[in-house]
Amino acid sequence: MTSPLLDTHAWVWWINGDAKLPEATRRHLDECPPEHRPCLCDISLWEVATLVMLQRLQLRLPLDRWLARAADLRTVRLLRLTPAVASDITQLPSSFRRDPADRIIVSTARIEGCPVLTHDRAMLRSGLITPWRLATTRAGMWPT
Repeated sequence: MTSPLLDTHAWVWWINGDAKLPEATRRHLDECPPEHRPCLCDISLWEVATLVMLQRLQLRLPLDRWLARAADLRTVRLLRLTPAVASDITQLPSSFRRDPADRIIVSTARIEGCPVLTHDRAMLRSGLITPWRLATTRAGMWPT
């Protein structure tokens, strides 16, 4: 079973218990065993910090405490920007948005072979990622 790679907004919605992420999806992410924790690109840490700084995102905890909990290895498996990911970014079509976080997330998903949990329409329409869907993971749930 491949763990989902969380787009930044999906990560924030999950951690904050936001109803924008369906209850069944939140519950599934909560119950992932340690070896199948959802993945997160390290660029998402920067993206959340930037959104907080710009006052476009408000958190219930101070940013440092929220990040420490939300990015803890018991919560997510943090994926770093590797040379392979950086190289793959150059292979993305010029028609795909220029946002560096989105480009890193897409290339990380491609290199790691992870489906992406996102509600970003441009990312979904791009055909560059495999969308993660709860219904497609129910049959086998987790390997033993």
